[in-house]
Amino acid sequence: MNPRLQIDPTICHGKPVIRGTRVLVSTLLGALGGGDSVEALLEDYPNITRQDVEAALEFASRLSDYQASAYEAVA
Repeated sequence: MNPRLQIDPTICHGKPVIRGTRVLVSTLLGALGGGDSVEALLEDYPNITRQDVEAALEFASRLSDYQASAYEAVA
């Protein structure tokens, strides 16, 4: 995982956050998906950097790149 991110069960119930903050990766991704610009995020969350946003996007990309495997049907 990217060192800019942190998953700790004692912080935000173990949800991924930007390290050293309580800014959830899902919050950033939701804002970007909703049409907010990176610049708007940096204004809204002054304690994060452009590299933090990029790390969140990379994290989401890796999660979504799953491999489907065949399974046997149970009769």
